[in-house]
Amino acid sequence: MQITRSSIDTAKGPADLFTGDVYIDAVAAAPAPSRVTASLVHFMPGARTHWHRHPLGQTVFVTEGIGLCQRRGGPVEVIRPGDRVLFEAGEEHWHGATPNRLMVHLAINEGDADHDVVHWLTPVTDEEYQARARSTSRAHQ
Repeated sequence: MQITRSSIDTAKGPADLFTGDVYIDAVAAAPAPSRVTASLVHFMPGARTHWHRHPLGQTVFVTEGIGLCQRRGGPVEVIRPGDRVLFEAGEEHWHGATPNRLMVHLAINEGDADHDVVHWLTPVTDEEYQARARSTSRAHQ
């Protein structure tokens, strides 16, 4: 058995990439040649990513709370603990917590040959989020 002690503090998600309070714990970021990273991401109620895409895709595994996710042009999906979401390579999407619940997920990414993991796009506006959250809430009552 090998235990690697964490030496990295929890980081606050930068306001230019996230709306609301988001906290990130690095889980795995192996040195080259490995290109896989994993982070435990804590979204406080109402917090969310901006629209973004991953060159080689992303898998998120929900561990706690209730979240929302959407790919560009698709419906809003409710995600719950145990759900695994695969965002295809290059697929524009966002994810975050519902307005009244936190959500925590493990985000697993693979960098491309240049170790590029994510391309950030525009924010999900409050109006977009509130309309999506309302329609999702009604659909799941």
